[in-house]
Amino acid sequence: MSGTSTALRREIEALGPWFHNIRIGDVETAPDHFLGDYPAFKWNGFKHVVPADLEGRSVLDIGCNAGFYSIEMKRRNAGRVVAIDSDPHYLRQAEFASRHAGVDIELRQMSVYDVGKLGETFDLVIFMGVLYHLRHPLLALDLLYEHVVGDRMLFQCMQRGSAQSMTPEENHSFDEWKIFDDHDWPKLHFIEERYADDPTNWFVPNKAGAEAMLRSAGFVIEANPEREVYLLRREERHYAAEPPPSIR
Repeated sequence: MSGTSTALRREIEALGPWFHNIRIGDVETAPDHFLGDYPAFKWNGFKHVVPADLEGRSVLDIGCNAGFYSIEMKRRNAGRVVAIDSDPHYLRQAEFASRHAGVDIELRQMSVYDVGKLGETFDLVIFMGVLYHLRHPLLALDLLYEHVVGDRMLFQCMQRGSAQSMTPEENHSFDEWKIFDDHDWPKLHFIEERYADDPTNWFVPNKAGAEAMLRSAGFVIEANPEREVYLLRREERHYAAEPPPSIR
């Protein structure tokens, strides 16, 4: 190993632990990731739904972690890329990775609940692997719809339970109980303590539940290229949603 590689490896280790495995020079940041080459293998399964040339379009990456997706958007000719995360540890990693990739990304420490403070909409919003870490998932989707999604959103959420899509009837009578026992009925599983040793895993939907929440927030599913991953389009809500108190 060259002296340059040794020094780079030491810098990467000093910034650890890493959740994103990113190749920087000839060094990988998380080569022993329990999911494998993550998130590259995940990206390879759905990258075809993102234009190969983003033609200078604006991108917001929410929960950017070490910046894997932000860097990929810049490689696809995105214009302005803003990446936010509530954890300064991940933002330091994203600054390091983007600098070594030679791309310009605006990094901000910010919660998804504060996206209204950005004061602008984006052509593409990336909201991958965040929803199930939130105590208020529908509020987050409403805030994204109201404030930052101008056109499309790339979305991923861990799912458990039934893997079948289902669109329930618009209404049911008060004495209808049986439908709630349907395995495919939209469900949102609450985790009181922890799941996978992670105390920030709060709500995990089944497939129908994830899709119902997205529709309820005002998004149309354009593509479901891979399990848990969706390309969404922002449209007018099919009902007059009452805005949450924080955005009135």
